[in-house]
Amino acid sequence: MGVAVSDWRLARAVSETGHLGVVSGTALDAVLVRRLQMGDEGGHLRRALAAMPIPGAAERILNRYFIPGGKQLTERFVAISMKRDRPSRNVEDLLVASSFVEVYLAKEGHDGPVGINYLEKVQAPTLPSIYGAMLAGVDYVIMGAGIPKAIPGVLDKLAAGQPVELRLDVKHSSREDDFDAHFDPGPLMEGDVPEIARPVFLAIVSSHVLAIMLATKIDKPVDGFIIEAPNAGGHNAPPRGKLELSEAGEPVYHERDKPDLEVIRKLGLPFWLAGGYADPERVKEALASGATGVQVGTAFAYCEESGFEADLKRQVLDLSRKGEARAFTDPRASPSGFPFKVVEMEGTLSEAEIYEERPREPCRLGYLRHAYRKDNGGLGWRCAAEPVEVYVRKGGDEADTVGRKCLCSALLANVGLPQVLPDGSPEPPLITSGDEVASVAQFLATGAETYTAADVIHHLLPQG
Repeated sequence: MGVAVSDWRLARAVSETGHLGVVSGTALDAVLVRRLQMGDEGGHLRRALAAMPIPGAAERILNRYFIPGGKQLTERFVAISMKRDRPSRNVEDLLVASSFVEVYLAKEGHDGPVGINYLEKVQAPTLPSIYGAMLAGVDYVIMGAGIPKAIPGVLDKLAAGQPVELRLDVKHSSREDDFDAHFDPGPLMEGDVPEIARPVFLAIVSSHVLAIMLATKIDKPVDGFIIEAPNAGGHNAPPRGKLELSEAGEPVYHERDKPDLEVIRKLGLPFWLAGGYADPERVKEALASGATGVQVGTAFAYCEESGFEADLKRQVLDLSRKGEARAFTDPRASPSGFPFKVVEMEGTLSEAEIYEERPREPCRLGYLRHAYRKDNGGLGWRCAAEPVEVYVRKGGDEADTVGRKCLCSALLANVGLPQVLPDGSPEPPLITSGDEVASVAQFLATGAETYTAADVIHHLLPQG
């Protein structure tokens, strides 16, 4: 769904019904900092920070970022450091705290299960972020957009309070290069490191070949899978083989891109099916195929509890009512290089005019940058959505910049946290959804303008 759409409110609403509510873990440090600068209406963030068992961290964060009453809308948000591969103490505090806060609030007041979803390709903040979620008692960690083969072992070590490391994917590097992210809970906890529960780990995959590898060919296998089809929202796995585009300009998927569910079933691990399952008959089909259940995103994205701005939800539901809502699989939008589903909607970066008018700014958030080995052997970072001359100066190919959009900033704008651009205007949004955005209006009762997460669940499971 994107950044903070499935935030603690939505995850808690789903979890309270007895199902697995999942928090989006992407860019949570930026979400926490911006929400604090907006004044933390209701005091929820401060309540969660006060429960965090890290000496002095809550006070340090609040002193740096909290603005009573909130900043003026015309004021820019204070920037945060992008040096998450070798974080300072302040950055580490923030990464741990931001995941802790979301999971703590999602779990507050009930006994339902809560998970958190990270992107494998956003590697630098992964280790402290996972630890923060585990400190809050997260039940599941879910990861896709890459090959998360190191994560099961990381969870084991973090549960035991041990230091961990993660090999970074660095372009132009060799095996002799030491490009790793490190995290040690000891200094953070000032030596008093508790043993904590290890969450279940689910890998998001689109191929039975990758599922076999993660289940049988790594030292510590994964605990299960989300099998995601290309009609799901957000980033999609690219088609296998040479990229083909349809007449509309979307990637073409073939029969070879469909995972063999029988092969996956024989692995003996639980799996959930994702992409086009917000329908009671499709839920039955999934269960009949051996799946434990289904993952649903788009249907929940436009419910009352989701983090999308209320006006954006209203616009999408209006388009869906009229039969005009559509998600376009854009092969160029994401700086990551993965295909990315974009809802075509007025006033957003899906419109060519708005995209052209928005100035290319230097990278301020850095989640979708990729790492590269510099000529001097050091680690560098570049983003295909930053100013073209900057990207090229860092050794990037100018062709890679064509059509790229600053997703990090746009996705924060979707949830009411837009940065102020140099001309004083707010960052424009860019909505991502699965193909089922076309039919989300079906969840509206006659005459209703909104629906709830519980409404979606009752629709999918009418017999309970």
